[in-house]
Amino acid sequence: MAFDIKGVLAPFSALKQGTKPPHTVRYPKEKKETAARYRGLHFNDLEECIGCGTCATICQNAAIDMIHVDGFETNSGDSGLRPRVDNGRCCWCALCVDVCPTGSLNLTKDYVYVSEDPDSFLWMPGVDNPEGKENLSFQSAEGKPLLEYERIPMHELEGTERVKSFAEVLLGYNEEEARKEAARCVGCSICTDICPVHMHIPEYINAIANGDDEAAVKIIYDNNPLGETCGKVCTRRCETVCAIGHRGEPIAIRWLKGYATSTVNNADLIEKIVNPEILPPNGHSVGIIGAGPSGLTAAYYLSLRGFNVTIYESKSHAGGMIMYGIPKYRLPLDSIDKQVEYMEKMGVKIKYNTKVGKDITLEEMKQHHEAILIGIGFEVPYELGLVGENEEGSIQAVNFLRNINSDRHVEIGDKVVVIGGGNVAIDAARVSRRLGADVTILYRRRVEDMPADWEEIEGAEDEGVHIHPQAIPLEIILDENKKVKALKYANAEMIPDPEGGRPRPKIIEGDEHIIEVTSVIGAIGQSADYNFIPEDIKNQIEIKRGRIIVNEDQQTNVPWLFASGDIANRRADAISAIADGYRAVKGIEKFILKSENK
Repeated sequence: MAFDIKGVLAPFSALKQGTKPPHTVRYPKEKKETAARYRGLHFNDLEECIGCGTCATICQNAAIDMIHVDGFETNSGDSGLRPRVDNGRCCWCALCVDVCPTGSLNLTKDYVYVSEDPDSFLWMPGVDNPEGKENLSFQSAEGKPLLEYERIPMHELEGTERVKSFAEVLLGYNEEEARKEAARCVGCSICTDICPVHMHIPEYINAIANGDDEAAVKIIYDNNPLGETCGKVCTRRCETVCAIGHRGEPIAIRWLKGYATSTVNNADLIEKIVNPEILPPNGHSVGIIGAGPSGLTAAYYLSLRGFNVTIYESKSHAGGMIMYGIPKYRLPLDSIDKQVEYMEKMGVKIKYNTKVGKDITLEEMKQHHEAILIGIGFEVPYELGLVGENEEGSIQAVNFLRNINSDRHVEIGDKVVVIGGGNVAIDAARVSRRLGADVTILYRRRVEDMPADWEEIEGAEDEGVHIHPQAIPLEIILDENKKVKALKYANAEMIPDPEGGRPRPKIIEGDEHIIEVTSVIGAIGQSADYNFIPEDIKNQIEIKRGRIIVNEDQQTNVPWLFASGDIANRRADAISAIADGYRAVKGIEKFILKSENK
């Protein structure tokens, strides 16, 4: 038998290991430093988290669910929920951390947790381990993120080209671009909560991402019959709370809606795709004053529910302010007509060139209808209060835009000043540029205080409109023929509000200037014309600061009379008017059917 020297020496060679530091430690008396990127237990910054649930969606072990936490309530941009982790299921892959849009969810270097209670392994990161914030390890900010944070850019005409015509500025996504942009959405639904109409945003975006544009259109029309309009001019509050926007550019929700609805070329095709359920006639009649967004919305859904609906419109086209107030480079006429034609196919009747109070009275309407909805807009402009504003060359922006959209010629000359800072002022300025004028906007506050959409402000500047902030108009100067020839204004300084409100402008004494002009366009706001409402009814309803007070059903103090749109809310945008119209449908239905059952 051969002698095995290795076997004899092996025990002695092992003795040298006794002089080396041990690999194990006596926990908790001793602790060992973990690697910098060690994937231990979760920590969530509760203040940064918005409860989007992206972490729960991606977890392949179903180890994360979203639950309510005291102190965090549902509000705009926050679901009020926070992730809870089942540490018995978690494999610490860190996918949840990589896809966290706010970067609130992280892993820590902590990895030891001992308990005899199995339920205690279900814990809320950041609630059950607040000290974890001091021991972070794996964070999604390092390396390439799994989510796409850059928006697919929108093609548009160059500023120098735009001013040559009223062609639509935005060229829209093509199919490939729309699919890529839609694929960025994490489907959290926080956008749906803030949308006035509560549109099914993640659902139609997901349909676009999956290549099913027709399904997207059908989803959009479920609670918004003016989806194409919103896809072009919506104020997109949904995008301001987009989860992706916390670390990158928000999903282009408005442009994706515009893409889907623009693929439908005519009213017949809309009818075929949407194919809504139309209930049989129920024998009840509703009258609507004004074919603006709120009136059209209410008429459409009431018709689908079997009501006999007639809209009384004072002008020759439907659309209200979106037709007569929004320039065609933003919202083409054929887009509006297509949507209205579809509604008429669904049973909506519109009596054009019929002014309530002149061609038909409110009392006569009540004889034909069981309920009436007032959906007129704010079309009466505020006066500037300046000497000379009623003379030739001084124009109100809403009248100016209405005439341009009606293809009427308006003489403004070659040097225009627009007074105001809202979207109407920006529209008037950009239209004036298209008519060949050199345009200056005077706004009494700072540019950052302008209520106009920032995209519209940038668009105006790209087209050569000069914005002069902190400028207060003083007097319109006339020539010998009482025609506008100049405007006197003063520069202002901003005075801080001691109560924390926005700073107010104050004229700088002696800093006055005169600018030569051919036209002055006023755009400082509008009000409604309620002259068609009889005094006895006007005394019963409540009007506060120019708006009719309504309840949650858009119902006034007169039970059969409802109001919606600009005259009933302060948002003054199309999507809010659409939301009002949608609520009015439920209110009118409730009122009429309740009366029927008495």
